[in-house]
Amino acid sequence: MNRYFVSLAVSVTAAALLAACGGGGGDAGKNPTASPYAPTIDPARFTDHVTNRYFPLTPGTTYVYEGTKDSTPQRNEVTVTRDTKTIVGVRCVVVHDVVTEEGNLVEETFDWYAQDSDGNVWYFGEDSKEYEGGKVTSTKGSWQAGVDGAQPGIVMEASPKMGDTYRQEYYQGEAEDMATVLNVNESTTVPAGSYQEVVVTEDFTPLEPDKVEHKYFAPGVGFVMGSMVKGGAEEIQLVKITTD
Repeated sequence: MNRYFVSLAVSVTAAALLAACGGGGGDAGKNPTASPYAPTIDPARFTDHVTNRYFPLTPGTTYVYEGTKDSTPQRNEVTVTRDTKTIVGVRCVVVHDVVTEEGNLVEETFDWYAQDSDGNVWYFGEDSKEYEGGKVTSTKGSWQAGVDGAQPGIVMEASPKMGDTYRQEYYQGEAEDMATVLNVNESTTVPAGSYQEVVVTEDFTPLEPDKVEHKYFAPGVGFVMGSMVKGGAEEIQLVKITTD
């Protein structure tokens, strides 16, 4: 489960995972709860150059977030690397996500994203490690599209609409995050700045039905804020953006 962009998981409201979606089609695409979920991926329709207005991934950019989890301060640095990884024939950009508490590493993740020809951003998996005392304690949540039945999903639509619901990932029993668009014209202020026309999503998963998170995505910036609204005390805000 990707902590940064797909941190978590209500009933599904609208049929929203577009039938084309850069290669995702059929009834499973139109109904995100359909079984089996099996989007068709055509590598020719994907690129590792992610320019989506609400989810831009420019190599060399680092997003710095600060917040708390169960009253413990956390810092989250997310770097869009210049590396790529090919998954089910699709070349994805690699995003490096590091979470620390009081300077100590608690989580490190490499996430893989690509954008389809319609402008939707797809999530192709993650290599995630949790740490304690400098040692890896868990890799739970790691998955890769095409391996052991795992399927990619959409993390941001090209044109989000209120009520849209879509799968962000699908690895049965391990990673089944979903999202519903709640608002497309929100205003919000975080330490990094004030933003208009913000898209707000409600993230959830049937694997943890008691947990729900709201996420805020600003145009031209991407993810700027997230907060647990059910099932925990956790929030995070964008503090600054740097480029190299």
